[in-house]
Amino acid sequence: QVQLVESGGGLVQAGGSLRLSCAASGRTFSGAAMGWFRQAPGKERELVAAINWSSTNTYYPESVKGRFTISRDKAKNTVYLQMINLKPEDTAVYYCAAAPGAFITGNNYVPRSRNEYTYWGQGTQVTVSS
Repeated sequence: QVQLVESGGGLVQAGGSLRLSCAASGRTFSGAAMGWFRQAPGKERELVAAINWSSTNTYYPESVKGRFTISRDKAKNTVYLQMINLKPEDTAVYYCAAAPGAFITGNNYVPRSRNEYTYWGQGTQVTVSS
């Protein structure tokens, strides 16, 4: 079956860095847009980074722009989220998600809403201490 498995989460001090990985199995996601979401306790799940199928376009909300970078390695069927200058407000469970049908909308299309993503990982905890 299709699986997305996140790794790389952990505890880090404010100002530190982490790199999250999302390994896909069960099918190839080379034609899928990929996204990273996060959910803090009591808050809605929010998109923090997304990349289109061909890696030519990305999206970041203002809260993480300049600090987070999404990338993908199609040969490894893996997506990464590099996070630098982490802040306590970045503490959350981080989820990887795939949107296989996004390319139909356009080559450069980057989905921004949760309901556009079909497959989800189980999440990895990121905790940033002050």
